Amino acid sequence: MQSIDRITFDPAVMGGKACIRGMRVTVGTVVGLLAAGHSPEEILRAYPYLEAEDITQSLAYAAWRLEEHEVPLPTP
Repeated sequence: MQSIDRITFDPAVMGGKACIRGMRVTVGTVVGLLAAGHSPEEILRAYPYLEAEDITQSLAYAAWRLEEHEVPLPTP
């Protein structure tokens, strides 16, 4: 898996949600904007303090989280 060192978690920032570099911009916001059809360039214009790598890592983190799932163990 590629590095996701730009994704941070802090209970004092956005309730501990996955954020970008400690800012009040969540991974969910970035992925949601992409899903709504906004281009990375549009997102970077709307959030000038973000960088292209922030968007790339947001997608990588979201993909990684979707691959992770819990399987309940059968009870005897």
